[in-house]
Amino acid sequence: MNNVISITDLRVVRGTREVLPGISLDIGPGVTGLLGPSGCGKSTLMRAVVGVQRVTSGGVEILGQPAGAKPLRDRVGYLTQASSVYDDLTATENLRFFARVLGVTAIDEAIDEAIAAVDLESHRDQVVGNLSGGQRSRVSLAVALLGDPDVLVLDEPTVGLDPVLRRDLWALFHRLADAGRAVVVSSHVMDEAERCDQLLLMREGRIIASGTPTEIRGDARDIEDAFLRIVEAVA
Repeated sequence: MNNVISITDLRVVRGTREVLPGISLDIGPGVTGLLGPSGCGKSTLMRAVVGVQRVTSGGVEILGQPAGAKPLRDRVGYLTQASSVYDDLTATENLRFFARVLGVTAIDEAIDEAIAAVDLESHRDQVVGNLSGGQRSRVSLAVALLGDPDVLVLDEPTVGLDPVLRRDLWALFHRLADAGRAVVVSSHVMDEAERCDQLLLMREGRIIASGTPTEIRGDARDIEDAFLRIVEAVA
């Protein structure tokens, strides 16, 4: 596996709490799922990957560059859990603004492609503040898709979405991965594990298992059962 993301001895401390105790792992192309309960450190790890988290020690490289380096600005798309768009602008106006910030060429074409990818054509001219929570999340995802990034880091992208849209977004993630991109998706919903090419199971700041869904599941009933077994084994 050709590594796209390399994490070495990554340690993050907030106050007196050690959030990440020194993680090392590599992530390659494909859809990689980062799964674990809320509060286990998934968002902190993702922020470190995109270079917006203050780290105590260790480091992260993406495509051979330090996380957050200027050359990565238009090569890494990032979706946060909270809506990261402007409520007083329409979906299209938000995309146009961020496309200019990113230096996207052929802006109108890029906006059309991003809106179509997240199925927001019928809401593109509505003010974001008037959209539902799921629709606002899809506007944020469309922003992350601008510029055709090589790496997508998506923090809980399917929260609050209906089953049909969840299915369609996972199909989109795999189309992007099939084109050679690395897509990292976090979730606390274990039934999304089977949709991933590779899995990283996380608990209390540590990666407790990694591998394909089949490898991790083993003879367990499902990924959730496998996760519980692993937790008991490492306790």
